[in-house]
Amino acid sequence: MAVSFHVRSNSYPSIPHSQAAHVDEQLARLRSSEEASTSSSSSICQRLDNLQELHESLDKLIRLPVTQHALVQEQNEKTVEKLLDGTLRILDVCNISKDALSQMKESLMDIQSILRRKRGDLSGEVKKYLASRKSFKKTFQKLQKSLKVSQAEDNNNNKSLAVFGEAEAITIALFDSLFSYMSGSKTCSKWSAVSKIMNKKKITGEAEANEFTKVDSEFQSEKTLKMEDVHILESCIQDFEDGLESLSKSLIKYRVSILNSFGH
Repeated sequence: MAVSFHVRSNSYPSIPHSQAAHVDEQLARLRSSEEASTSSSSSICQRLDNLQELHESLDKLIRLPVTQHALVQEQNEKTVEKLLDGTLRILDVCNISKDALSQMKESLMDIQSILRRKRGDLSGEVKKYLASRKSFKKTFQKLQKSLKVSQAEDNNNNKSLAVFGEAEAITIALFDSLFSYMSGSKTCSKWSAVSKIMNKKKITGEAEANEFTKVDSEFQSEKTLKMEDVHILESCIQDFEDGLESLSKSLIKYRVSILNSFGH
């Protein structure tokens, strides 16, 4: 389902643009990756990279005179504010995600230090980590709900803004996958619902274990702590942090371009 961007006004005919076509291709690639029935840390990192590239392309698209003309001619201030609110909301979620990952990584480094030196309050640090994980899961669940509610409220059918709304929806779907992956729960976005229904038996039997849940399980047992698994999780967290940082920078640049374009 390709998203088309055409400028329509009383004085301008429909004008497809090569930059819009490029954005269409990026959106299609992201939808395709979202439809995959399974998630892995590497696939999420790849999607973060693709989202960063998408927002760089959206930044170029929003700065095109033809785009600005369409929005100024056809859209009111409320619609533009919704676009700005969406970018701010995603940036906030991005920052919350980075903070949570940073805290987890710091705690893991303390645990690794105790494991290496073989002295210190390992049990206390593990309990602290598991308590923070429980708190993060609740935070992630609240964020997932708030994102879905906000997206439903902001939905509009204006064709000139369709491509930007599509990008926001796919970005929210990525965070839904990220939070579910970190929490060890399943996610079913609007893009993957059909494929998951078709493969219900396969999905039901899939193991939930990943870098996060594996270490959670080991910490809870306190008998199977493995330095290697802790190190793998720390590396996974670092990859997520790097991807979110790059996405944040692209989002900020994109948001600034919107503000500059419309004189906010």
